[in-house]
Amino acid sequence: MEKSHQGLKQGLLPRHVMFIALAGMIGTGIFKGSSNTLNIAGPSVVLAYLLGGLLLFIVMSALAEMAVVYPGLNVQHLVYKAFGFRISFIVGWLYWINWIIVTVVEVLAAGSFLKYWFPSVPLWLLSLLCAILIVGINLFNVKYYGEIEFWFAGIKIIALIAFIILGFSILLGIIPSSLDDPLSNYTAHGGFFPHGIGGMLSAFLVVMFSYGGAELIGVAVTETKDAEKVLPKVIKGTVWRVIIFYILPILIICGLIPWNKVSGEESPFVQVFSITGLPGAAHIMNFVLLTAVLSAANSGMYATSRTLYSMAQSGEAPKKLLKVSKQGVPINGLILTAVCMLIGVFLAYMTPDQVIGYLMTIPGFTVLLLWMSICLAQLKLRSQYKKKPFFQVKWFPYTTIAAVASLLIIFISFLLNKNNIIGSTVCLVILLLLVIFSFINRNRREENVEIE
Repeated sequence: MEKSHQGLKQGLLPRHVMFIALAGMIGTGIFKGSSNTLNIAGPSVVLAYLLGGLLLFIVMSALAEMAVVYPGLNVQHLVYKAFGFRISFIVGWLYWINWIIVTVVEVLAAGSFLKYWFPSVPLWLLSLLCAILIVGINLFNVKYYGEIEFWFAGIKIIALIAFIILGFSILLGIIPSSLDDPLSNYTAHGGFFPHGIGGMLSAFLVVMFSYGGAELIGVAVTETKDAEKVLPKVIKGTVWRVIIFYILPILIICGLIPWNKVSGEESPFVQVFSITGLPGAAHIMNFVLLTAVLSAANSGMYATSRTLYSMAQSGEAPKKLLKVSKQGVPINGLILTAVCMLIGVFLAYMTPDQVIGYLMTIPGFTVLLLWMSICLAQLKLRSQYKKKPFFQVKWFPYTTIAAVASLLIIFISFLLNKNNIIGSTVCLVILLLLVIFSFINRNRREENVEIE
């Protein structure tokens, strides 16, 4: 497999890479998904986010270490280098399916938020307009995509900071509210562990889905200037920022709203803003939610087109997907993803809402597999390093092995959970089909030069 990436432009700056990863992680997972985790685990969900953040740090550190040793190789190439064609084929297509589903759901969510202001316009039309916007953004040179994503993600982060300041001001009594003793909500209503340790562990599935997107850093590495120097700093900064942007808002929500009163119908953030009684708060929050899901869809479109490009380089996808536009964009990969997204929007419009709910379990499944493959690739490649990298995972191999074991336990519990039976079945069928296709494609594939 050739190492060169002549078609892709190295136009992403460190701040772009940081915000691309943040954009992938800070989306519906926090703004909407937090209501699910609170219902599953109550206040103890904070611990699930903390432990999930620790796993995230180990996985991203392993990725940064490999990026230093093998500059210019993204996640797909690293998995290929460690395990060869078959595993790389399966992981690559799983990741693509993951982001296709996420992108479709984010675009539908964007349409639903627009309906708040345009109630008479049908959802399919609003979602279609959002899809066209996302495709249009991704047709630009990558540096313009990075700049747009920087501002998209910036709006989300500013909103979260404002939410944290406002929430703590209410909790500490600086801003008057109708709440008598908000701190009691952490231990009342069944205690800190209302559903026991099992409830906290069950929340891990949603937490892993929420943190999924961090690996976009590893997808963007081939378009990042001085990646081997930039990546370790970016990964460290991204991880602690995400932990803060998840844990502090969850703590605030738990304090201001009893966990069993958190509604699944609307974002808990909207519920908190309604407590403040601030004029126009609902409109502001709706705008933030709209930019949040558009940003996540934008990241999804980027991830899918670049993953297809990487797979085409190694013969895991058709060679036609190597075609790059004058702007340095993998145009055929973008078109294929756009078509799948439009089909997804149409099918989602035609089918009942619960089908989308079932499909949303697949991203959690694929994120777990991808994170395990990153850790296992590091375990395999460490002994092959030609030079000692300046950035290394601490307490190797124990930390990496612990991360793989933890992810495997979460993965198995995901499969055995009776509430996930439909999602688990779909995931296993997809995995089986990819295994079969990997054997077929291996036999048909032309010889490629191995990555150096």
